[in-house]
Amino acid sequence: MTIDSGFNHITVLLDEAVEALAVRPDGCYLDGTFGRGGHSRLILSKLGPDGRLLGFDKDPQAIATGQALAAEDGRFVVVQRSFAELGSEVAERGLAGKVSGVLLDLGVSSPQLDDPERGFSFLNDGPLDMRMDPTRGVSAAQFIATAPVEEIARVFKEYGEERFSGRMARAVVERREIQPFERTADLAEVLKVANPAWEKGKNPATRAFQGLRIHVNNELGDLEAGLEAALESLEVGGRLVVISFHSLEDRIVKLFMRRLVKGENDNLPRNLPVRFEAFVPKIKVHGKAQFASEAELKANPRARSAVMRVAEKLR
Repeated sequence: MTIDSGFNHITVLLDEAVEALAVRPDGCYLDGTFGRGGHSRLILSKLGPDGRLLGFDKDPQAIATGQALAAEDGRFVVVQRSFAELGSEVAERGLAGKVSGVLLDLGVSSPQLDDPERGFSFLNDGPLDMRMDPTRGVSAAQFIATAPVEEIARVFKEYGEERFSGRMARAVVERREIQPFERTADLAEVLKVANPAWEKGKNPATRAFQGLRIHVNNELGDLEAGLEAALESLEVGGRLVVISFHSLEDRIVKLFMRRLVKGENDNLPRNLPVRFEAFVPKIKVHGKAQFASEAELKANPRARSAVMRVAEKLR
């Protein structure tokens, strides 16, 4: 597998995210979304001889890039797993509760979006796939071909936040009875015609495509599992840094951190007697949500939706 795919990737909030990790030279760190290694390379530059970095990714092309980096630097190891499974990986390596920092850079990378063969985007026609790991799971084409209209509408609405989800789902089901969807441009055209009110400056298929991608890759489910696993893997004082790219992701991260700041029993009835220790927070949040700078936005417009949140484990 070729490592240089010809598609460039600009790492969002690169310096800010690695600075937020507060990298120690002898620490052990996890990059839950290796991508093309931008964050990992900067973390490695701050580690000493005894430091370690473990990278995760589902994408075979990202793994190829990671394996090349691992061959160059013995402090780095990459595994082809979702970060939702990092708890198992950490336990197998005897690192549970010993990790100094975890970085999660969510969403899809520029090489995935820009490569028509991956089927993530409607801007260039390609196979309707959308899987981060094309060797596993159900593709977008398979889902569209078999799912009931109600399920397609739910995916468009819940994950794509598409207000015309029902109308667009019905159009998809009506068309698939005549001819199945196999290409991104074909699906995008049907969604475009079915959308009665386009948002200015946004392709009418954008939200539906986002919903399909999130569903096919179980992105929100993986995020919820990954956040819990990351917290358990961290040592006391370890940092969790998460970069989100849409409101659904950021809401999950924000609520997760808020719950742990308030304490595990914040949902108990007000007048129920509970020991004070039950309200001791598990984490503290460092600063407010951080966004890309104006300079970064000029260099990389895709950074405009990025939101970074940072937490430190207290117990």
